[in-house]
Amino acid sequence: MFDLKVINSVLEQLEEDRGIAKEKVIEAIEFALASAYKKEYGKKGQIIKAKFDLNTGDVEFSQSKIVVDKDQVIMGEDEEDQPVEADPENPRVRYNPEHHIFLEEAKLVRSGAQFGDEISFDLVKKDNFGRIAAQTAKQVITQKIREAEKVSVLSEFGGHEGSIVSGTVERMERGAIYLDMGRAVGFLPYEEQIPGEHFKQGERVRAYLFKVEESPRGVFLKLSRSHPKFLEKLFEAEVPELTQGTVEIKAISREAGSRSKVAVFSSDEHVDPVGSLVGQRGVRVSTIMSELGGEKIDIIEWSENPAEFIEDALSPAAVINVEVLNEEEKQAKVLVSEDQQSLAIGKGGQNVRLAAKLTGWKIDIASVKPSGEETEGEAKEESTPAEEALTQEESIPEEPSDKDAAEDDIKEDLPNEAKETDLEEKME
Repeated sequence: MFDLKVINSVLEQLEEDRGIAKEKVIEAIEFALASAYKKEYGKKGQIIKAKFDLNTGDVEFSQSKIVVDKDQVIMGEDEEDQPVEADPENPRVRYNPEHHIFLEEAKLVRSGAQFGDEISFDLVKKDNFGRIAAQTAKQVITQKIREAEKVSVLSEFGGHEGSIVSGTVERMERGAIYLDMGRAVGFLPYEEQIPGEHFKQGERVRAYLFKVEESPRGVFLKLSRSHPKFLEKLFEAEVPELTQGTVEIKAISREAGSRSKVAVFSSDEHVDPVGSLVGQRGVRVSTIMSELGGEKIDIIEWSENPAEFIEDALSPAAVINVEVLNEEEKQAKVLVSEDQQSLAIGKGGQNVRLAAKLTGWKIDIASVKPSGEETEGEAKEESTPAEEALTQEESIPEEPSDKDAAEDDIKEDLPNEAKETDLEEKME
Protein backbone atom coordinates (compact mmCIF):
# COMPACT_ATOMS: atom_id res chain seq x y z
CA MET A 1 0.00 0.00 0.00
CA PHE A 2 2.86 2.41 0.84
CA ASP A 3 6.36 2.81 -0.57
CA LEU A 4 8.36 2.58 2.66
CA LYS A 5 11.58 3.87 1.06
CA VAL A 6 9.88 7.09 -0.02
CA ILE A 7 8.18 7.50 3.34
CA ASN A 8 11.44 6.99 5.27
CA SER A 9 13.29 9.46 3.06
CA VAL A 10 10.52 12.06 3.52
CA LEU A 11 10.57 11.55 7.26
CA GLU A 12 14.34 12.06 7.41
CA GLN A 13 14.15 15.18 5.26
CA LEU A 14 11.37 16.72 7.36
CA GLU A 15 13.32 16.01 10.53
CA GLU A 16 16.52 17.48 9.15
CA ASP A 17 15.15 20.56 7.36
CA ARG A 18 12.17 21.50 9.50
CA GLY A 19 13.00 19.84 12.80
CA ILE A 20 9.82 17.74 12.82
CA ALA A 21 10.24 14.42 14.63
CA LYS A 22 9.37 11.22 12.75
CA GLU A 23 6.78 10.32 15.38
CA LYS A 24 4.88 13.54 14.66
CA VAL A 25 4.75 12.81 10.93
CA ILE A 26 3.59 9.23 11.53
CA GLU A 27 0.90 10.61 13.83
CA ALA A 28 -0.22 12.89 11.01
CA ILE A 29 -0.33 9.96 8.56
CA GLU A 30 -2.39 7.84 10.96
CA PHE A 31 -4.83 10.71 11.61
CA ALA A 32 -5.18 11.28 7.86
CA LEU A 33 -5.84 7.59 7.15
CA ALA A 34 -8.46 7.50 9.90
CA SER A 35 -10.16 10.58 8.43
CA ALA A 36 -10.13 9.04 4.95
CA TYR A 37 -11.58 5.76 6.25
CA LYS A 38 -14.36 7.58 8.09
CA LYS A 39 -15.08 9.72 5.03
CA GLU A 40 -15.38 6.68 2.77
CA TYR A 41 -16.74 3.91 5.01
CA GLY A 42 -17.64 5.39 8.38
CA LYS A 43 -20.81 6.66 9.99
CA LYS A 44 -21.72 9.87 11.78
CA GLY A 45 -20.29 10.14 15.30
CA GLN A 46 -17.76 7.31 14.93
CA ILE A 47 -14.32 7.56 16.51
CA ILE A 48 -11.97 5.83 14.06
CA LYS A 49 -8.26 5.39 14.66
CA ALA A 50 -5.51 4.04 12.43
CA LYS A 51 -2.25 2.31 13.35
CA PHE A 52 0.54 2.52 10.79
CA ASP A 53 3.46 0.10 10.92
CA LEU A 54 6.55 1.80 9.48
CA ASN A 55 8.42 -1.50 9.14
CA THR A 56 5.79 -3.44 7.13
CA GLY A 57 3.62 -0.66 5.77
CA ASP A 58 0.42 -2.28 7.09
CA VAL A 59 -2.43 -0.20 8.50
CA GLU A 60 -4.89 -1.38 11.11
CA PHE A 61 -8.18 0.45 11.69
CA SER A 62 -10.23 0.42 14.87
CA GLN A 63 -13.32 2.09 16.27
CA SER A 64 -13.42 3.49 19.80
CA LYS A 65 -16.46 3.96 22.02
CA ILE A 66 -16.76 5.89 25.27
CA VAL A 67 -18.18 4.06 28.30
CA VAL A 68 -21.14 6.07 29.66
CA ASP A 69 -23.93 5.76 32.21
CA LYS A 70 -27.59 6.02 31.24
CA ASP A 71 -27.91 9.11 33.46
CA GLN A 72 -25.16 10.84 31.47
CA VAL A 73 -26.87 10.67 28.08
CA ILE A 74 -30.23 11.53 26.54
CA MET A 75 -31.90 8.60 24.83
CA GLY A 76 -34.14 8.74 21.76
CA GLU A 77 -33.26 9.05 18.10
CA ASP A 78 -36.39 11.12 17.35
CA GLU A 79 -35.04 13.98 19.47
CA GLU A 80 -31.76 14.18 17.56
CA ASP A 81 -32.43 17.63 16.16
CA GLN A 82 -33.76 19.07 19.44
CA PRO A 83 -31.31 21.09 21.57
CA VAL A 84 -30.04 19.62 24.83
CA GLU A 85 -30.71 21.71 27.94
CA ALA A 86 -27.45 22.74 29.59
CA ASP A 87 -26.98 21.79 33.23
CA PRO A 88 -23.58 22.81 34.68
CA GLU A 89 -23.94 20.42 37.63
CA ASN A 90 -24.97 17.41 35.52
CA PRO A 91 -23.88 17.88 31.88
CA ARG A 92 -25.47 15.39 29.46
CA VAL A 93 -24.99 14.54 25.78
CA ARG A 94 -27.21 12.80 23.27
CA TYR A 95 -26.66 9.07 23.05
CA ASN A 96 -25.05 7.77 19.85
CA PRO A 97 -24.56 4.00 19.52
CA GLU A 98 -21.57 4.60 17.22
CA HIS A 99 -19.91 6.80 19.82
CA HIS A 100 -21.10 5.52 23.23
CA ILE A 101 -21.33 2.16 24.99
CA PHE A 102 -23.00 1.37 28.31
CA LEU A 103 -20.98 -0.04 31.17
CA GLU A 104 -22.72 -3.42 31.12
CA GLU A 105 -21.81 -3.96 27.44
CA ALA A 106 -18.30 -2.67 27.93
CA LYS A 107 -17.60 -5.19 30.69
CA LEU A 108 -18.36 -7.97 28.24
CA VAL A 109 -15.46 -6.74 26.10
CA ARG A 110 -13.17 -5.68 28.96
CA SER A 111 -13.90 -6.86 32.46
CA GLY A 112 -12.23 -3.92 34.19
CA ALA A 113 -13.99 -1.24 32.16
CA GLN A 114 -15.05 1.97 33.96
CA PHE A 115 -17.00 5.11 33.10
CA GLY A 116 -15.07 7.33 30.70
CA ASP A 117 -12.85 4.57 29.30
CA GLU A 118 -12.38 3.98 25.58
CA ILE A 119 -13.22 0.53 24.25
CA SER A 120 -11.69 -0.35 20.87
CA PHE A 121 -13.13 -2.65 18.20
CA ASP A 122 -11.23 -3.79 15.13
CA LEU A 123 -12.56 -2.75 11.73
CA VAL A 124 -12.23 -4.36 8.33
CA LYS A 125 -9.06 -3.32 6.52
CA LYS A 126 -9.55 -1.04 3.53
CA ASP A 127 -6.92 0.15 1.10
CA ASN A 128 -9.17 1.58 -1.57
CA PHE A 129 -10.17 5.19 -0.94
CA GLY A 130 -12.06 7.52 -3.24
CA ARG A 131 -10.80 10.81 -4.59
CA ILE A 132 -12.53 12.90 -1.90
CA ALA A 133 -11.19 10.72 0.91
CA ALA A 134 -7.67 10.88 -0.54
CA GLN A 135 -7.90 14.66 -0.82
CA THR A 136 -9.06 14.84 2.79
CA ALA A 137 -6.09 12.74 3.87
CA LYS A 138 -3.70 15.02 2.00
CA GLN A 139 -5.13 18.15 3.65
CA VAL A 140 -4.97 16.54 7.08
CA ILE A 141 -1.32 15.53 6.64
CA THR A 142 -0.40 19.04 5.44
CA GLN A 143 -2.20 20.64 8.37
CA LYS A 144 -0.65 18.31 10.92
CA ILE A 145 2.85 18.87 9.53
CA ARG A 146 2.36 22.65 9.73
CA GLU A 147 1.18 22.36 13.32
CA ALA A 148 4.17 20.19 14.20
CA GLU A 149 6.48 22.66 12.49
CA LYS A 150 4.98 25.53 14.49
CA VAL A 151 5.55 23.66 17.73
CA SER A 152 9.14 22.89 16.70
CA VAL A 153 9.87 26.52 15.77
CA LEU A 154 8.24 27.82 18.95
CA SER A 155 10.30 25.47 21.09
CA GLU A 156 13.52 26.46 19.29
CA PHE A 157 13.14 30.24 19.11
CA GLY A 158 11.12 30.53 22.32
CA GLY A 159 14.34 29.82 24.19
CA HIS A 160 16.09 32.64 22.31
CA GLU A 161 13.48 35.25 23.20
CA GLY A 162 15.26 38.22 24.79
CA SER A 163 18.54 37.66 22.93
CA ILE A 164 20.23 38.84 19.75
CA VAL A 165 19.55 36.85 16.58
CA SER A 166 20.63 37.34 13.00
CA GLY A 167 19.12 36.74 9.59
CA THR A 168 19.37 37.82 5.96
CA VAL A 169 17.07 40.38 4.37
CA GLU A 170 14.43 38.50 2.39
CA ARG A 171 12.16 41.34 1.32
CA MET A 172 10.97 44.82 2.30
CA GLU A 173 7.32 45.86 2.40
CA ARG A 174 6.02 49.32 3.39
CA GLY A 175 9.10 50.10 5.42
CA ALA A 176 9.09 46.77 7.29
CA ILE A 177 11.91 44.28 6.74
CA TYR A 178 11.40 40.51 6.61
CA LEU A 179 14.43 38.42 7.53
CA ASP A 180 15.11 34.81 6.64
CA MET A 181 15.92 33.13 9.97
CA GLY A 182 16.17 29.60 8.60
CA ARG A 183 13.02 27.85 9.78
CA ALA A 184 11.14 31.03 10.64
CA VAL A 185 10.61 34.56 9.35
CA GLY A 186 11.89 37.55 11.28
CA PHE A 187 9.76 40.70 11.21
CA LEU A 188 11.49 44.05 11.77
CA PRO A 189 8.85 46.84 11.76
CA TYR A 190 9.70 50.36 10.62
CA GLU A 191 9.27 51.81 14.11
CA GLU A 192 11.75 49.28 15.53
CA GLN A 193 14.50 50.21 13.07
CA ILE A 194 17.26 52.73 13.69
CA PRO A 195 16.45 55.96 11.81
CA GLY A 196 18.68 56.45 8.80
CA GLU A 197 19.60 52.79 8.38
CA HIS A 198 19.15 51.13 4.99
CA PHE A 199 19.58 47.45 4.18
CA LYS A 200 19.83 45.61 0.89
CA GLN A 201 18.33 42.26 -0.04
CA GLY A 202 20.58 39.42 1.10
CA GLU A 203 22.37 41.58 3.69
CA ARG A 204 22.89 40.06 7.12
CA VAL A 205 21.19 41.91 9.98
CA ARG A 206 21.44 41.50 13.74
CA ALA A 207 18.46 42.41 15.92
CA TYR A 208 16.91 41.86 19.34
CA LEU A 209 14.23 39.15 19.50
CA PHE A 210 11.62 40.50 21.89
CA LYS A 211 8.58 38.39 20.94
CA VAL A 212 7.78 35.06 19.26
CA GLU A 213 4.31 35.31 17.75
CA GLU A 214 2.17 32.56 16.28
CA SER A 215 -0.17 33.43 13.41
CA PRO A 216 -2.25 31.50 10.83
CA ARG A 217 0.51 32.13 8.30
CA GLY A 218 3.20 30.68 10.55
CA VAL A 219 5.52 31.75 13.34
CA PHE A 220 6.82 35.32 13.17
CA LEU A 221 9.79 36.54 15.17
CA LYS A 222 9.28 40.18 16.13
CA LEU A 223 12.64 41.95 16.08
CA SER A 224 13.95 45.34 17.12
CA ARG A 225 17.12 47.36 16.65
CA SER A 226 15.89 50.43 18.54
CA HIS A 227 15.03 48.62 21.80
CA PRO A 228 17.23 49.55 24.82
CA LYS A 229 17.73 45.84 25.46
CA PHE A 230 19.45 45.55 22.07
CA LEU A 231 22.14 47.93 23.33
CA GLU A 232 22.43 45.97 26.59
CA LYS A 233 22.85 42.64 24.78
CA LEU A 234 25.50 44.15 22.50
CA PHE A 235 27.49 45.21 25.56
CA GLU A 236 27.07 41.75 27.09
CA ALA A 237 28.61 40.24 23.96
CA GLU A 238 31.60 42.61 24.13
CA VAL A 239 32.20 42.97 27.89
CA PRO A 240 33.18 39.78 29.82
CA GLU A 241 32.64 41.56 33.14
CA LEU A 242 28.92 41.78 32.38
CA THR A 243 28.54 38.05 31.71
CA GLN A 244 30.58 37.26 34.82
CA GLY A 245 28.33 39.47 36.94
CA THR A 246 31.09 41.76 38.21
CA VAL A 247 29.63 44.74 36.35
CA GLU A 248 25.91 45.31 36.03
CA ILE A 249 23.93 47.62 33.75
CA LYS A 250 21.42 49.34 36.04
CA ALA A 251 19.55 51.53 33.54
CA ILE A 252 19.52 52.53 29.88
CA SER A 253 17.84 55.46 28.16
CA ARG A 254 18.03 55.55 24.41
CA GLU A 255 16.99 57.56 21.39
CA ALA A 256 17.98 55.17 18.64
CA GLY A 257 20.36 56.50 16.03
CA SER A 258 21.16 59.64 17.99
CA ARG A 259 22.29 59.19 21.61
CA SER A 260 22.10 56.77 24.53
CA LYS A 261 22.99 56.88 28.21
CA VAL A 262 24.01 53.78 30.16
CA ALA A 263 24.31 53.60 33.96
CA VAL A 264 26.63 50.86 35.23
CA PHE A 265 27.59 49.54 38.65
CA SER A 266 30.45 47.35 39.85
CA SER A 267 30.16 44.97 42.78
CA ASP A 268 33.97 44.81 42.96
CA GLU A 269 35.63 48.01 44.12
CA HIS A 270 38.77 47.10 42.17
CA VAL A 271 36.87 47.02 38.85
CA ASP A 272 36.02 50.27 37.09
CA PRO A 273 32.50 49.82 35.62
CA VAL A 274 32.80 52.69 33.16
CA GLY A 275 36.23 51.59 31.97
CA SER A 276 34.99 48.02 31.51
CA LEU A 277 32.33 49.13 29.03
CA VAL A 278 34.57 51.66 27.28
CA GLY A 279 37.44 49.21 26.88
CA GLN A 280 41.08 49.87 26.18
CA ARG A 281 41.32 52.97 24.00
CA GLY A 282 37.55 52.80 23.62
CA VAL A 283 37.62 49.67 21.46
CA ARG A 284 34.57 48.04 23.09
CA VAL A 285 32.22 51.00 22.91
CA SER A 286 33.50 51.84 19.41
CA THR A 287 32.52 48.40 18.16
CA ILE A 288 28.99 48.87 19.47
CA MET A 289 28.72 52.40 18.10
CA SER A 290 29.65 51.14 14.63
CA GLU A 291 26.95 48.44 14.89
CA LEU A 292 24.42 51.17 15.73
CA GLY A 293 25.42 53.43 12.86
CA GLY A 294 27.53 55.88 14.88
CA GLU A 295 25.06 56.37 17.74
CA LYS A 296 26.71 58.30 20.59
CA ILE A 297 26.84 56.47 23.93
CA ASP A 298 27.38 58.13 27.33
CA ILE A 299 28.50 55.69 30.02
CA ILE A 300 28.13 56.86 33.64
CA GLU A 301 28.50 55.22 37.02
CA TRP A 302 25.29 54.41 38.86
CA SER A 303 24.87 55.75 42.39
CA GLU A 304 22.35 55.20 45.16
CA ASN A 305 22.56 58.91 45.95
CA PRO A 306 19.98 60.62 43.69
CA ALA A 307 21.91 63.90 43.59
CA GLU A 308 25.13 62.21 42.46
CA PHE A 309 23.28 60.04 39.96
CA ILE A 310 21.46 63.03 38.43
CA GLU A 311 24.70 65.04 38.28
CA ASP A 312 26.50 62.25 36.41
CA ALA A 313 23.49 61.63 34.17
CA LEU A 314 23.65 65.22 32.87
CA SER A 315 27.22 64.79 31.66
CA PRO A 316 29.03 66.18 29.74
CA ALA A 317 27.56 69.33 31.37
CA ALA A 318 29.20 70.58 34.59
CA VAL A 319 26.67 70.83 37.43
CA ILE A 320 27.00 73.29 40.32
CA ASN A 321 24.37 71.83 42.63
CA VAL A 322 21.50 69.30 42.67
CA GLU A 323 18.58 70.00 45.01
CA VAL A 324 16.05 67.24 45.72
CA LEU A 325 12.66 68.99 45.84
CA ASN A 326 10.34 66.02 46.40
CA GLU A 327 11.74 62.55 46.98
CA GLU A 328 8.36 60.80 46.78
CA GLU A 329 7.44 62.37 43.43
CA LYS A 330 11.10 62.29 42.36
CA GLN A 331 11.50 65.94 41.50
CA ALA A 332 14.90 67.61 41.47
CA LYS A 333 16.32 71.02 40.60
CA VAL A 334 19.75 71.35 39.00
CA LEU A 335 21.87 74.51 39.02
CA VAL A 336 24.39 75.10 36.27
CA SER A 337 26.36 78.11 35.09
CA GLU A 338 25.03 80.12 32.16
CA ASP A 339 27.64 78.77 29.77
CA GLN A 340 26.69 75.16 30.72
CA GLN A 341 22.90 75.56 30.48
CA SER A 342 22.58 74.77 26.77
CA LEU A 343 24.92 71.79 27.17
CA ALA A 344 22.90 70.43 30.11
CA ILE A 345 19.62 70.78 28.22
CA GLY A 346 21.05 69.46 24.96
CA LYS A 347 19.90 69.91 21.40
CA GLY A 348 16.13 69.87 21.43
CA GLY A 349 16.23 69.01 25.15
CA GLN A 350 17.76 65.61 24.38
CA ASN A 351 20.39 65.53 27.13
CA VAL A 352 18.04 66.38 30.00
CA ARG A 353 15.35 64.13 28.52
CA LEU A 354 17.67 61.13 28.42
CA ALA A 355 18.93 61.94 31.92
CA ALA A 356 15.35 62.01 33.22
CA LYS A 357 14.60 58.62 31.61
CA LEU A 358 17.82 57.16 32.96
CA THR A 359 17.33 58.31 36.56
CA GLY A 360 13.54 58.22 36.68
CA TRP A 361 13.50 61.77 38.14
CA LYS A 362 11.85 64.95 36.88
CA ILE A 363 14.72 67.37 36.36
CA ASP A 364 14.42 71.18 36.17
CA ILE A 365 17.46 73.06 34.86
CA ALA A 366 18.26 76.51 36.29
CA SER A 367 21.27 78.65 35.39
CA VAL A 368 23.28 80.90 37.71
CA LYS A 369 24.80 84.23 36.63
CA PRO A 370 28.34 85.11 37.61
CA SER A 371 26.87 87.53 40.17
CA GLY A 372 25.13 84.59 41.86
CA GLU A 373 21.64 85.48 40.65
CA GLU A 374 19.62 82.42 39.61
CA THR A 375 17.61 82.26 36.39
CA GLU A 376 15.18 79.62 35.18
CA GLY A 377 15.32 78.34 31.63
CA GLU A 378 16.74 80.86 29.15
CA ALA A 379 18.89 83.68 30.47
CA LYS A 380 16.91 86.85 31.11
CA GLU A 381 18.01 90.30 29.86
CA GLU A 382 20.05 92.07 32.56
CA SER A 383 18.85 95.58 31.70
CA THR A 384 16.60 97.47 29.33
CA PRO A 385 18.06 99.44 26.37
CA ALA A 386 17.28 102.76 28.11
CA GLU A 387 19.12 101.71 31.25
CA GLU A 388 22.06 100.58 29.15
CA ALA A 389 22.23 103.96 27.41
CA LEU A 390 22.10 105.80 30.74
CA THR A 391 24.86 103.66 32.14
CA GLN A 392 27.01 104.28 29.11
CA GLU A 393 26.59 108.11 29.47
CA GLU A 394 27.58 107.99 33.12
CA SER A 395 30.66 105.94 32.40
CA ILE A 396 31.99 108.15 29.47
CA PRO A 397 34.86 110.40 30.70
CA GLU A 398 34.80 114.17 29.95
CA GLU A 399 36.79 115.32 26.94
CA PRO A 400 39.89 117.41 27.89
CA SER A 401 39.92 121.17 27.07
CA ASP A 402 42.51 122.79 24.76
CA LYS A 403 44.42 124.21 27.72
CA ASP A 404 44.60 120.88 29.46
CA ALA A 405 45.78 119.21 26.28
CA ALA A 406 48.51 121.78 25.81
CA GLU A 407 49.63 121.34 29.38
CA ASP A 408 49.82 117.58 28.89
CA ASP A 409 51.97 118.00 25.78
CA ILE A 410 54.35 120.34 27.58
CA LYS A 411 54.66 117.97 30.51
CA GLU A 412 55.69 115.14 28.25
CA ASP A 413 58.51 117.25 26.70
CA LEU A 414 60.00 118.41 30.02
CA PRO A 415 62.09 116.35 32.39
CA ASN A 416 60.35 115.20 35.51
CA GLU A 417 62.09 117.78 37.73
CA ALA A 418 61.26 120.80 35.55
CA LYS A 419 57.69 119.84 34.66
CA GLU A 420 56.14 121.70 37.56
CA THR A 421 58.52 124.68 37.86
CA ASP A 422 58.80 125.75 34.21
CA LEU A 423 55.20 125.09 33.22
CA GLU A 424 53.93 128.59 33.97
CA GLU A 425 56.86 130.33 32.21
CA LYS A 426 56.35 128.44 28.99
CA MET A 427 52.63 129.12 29.00
CA GLU A 428 53.33 132.88 29.30
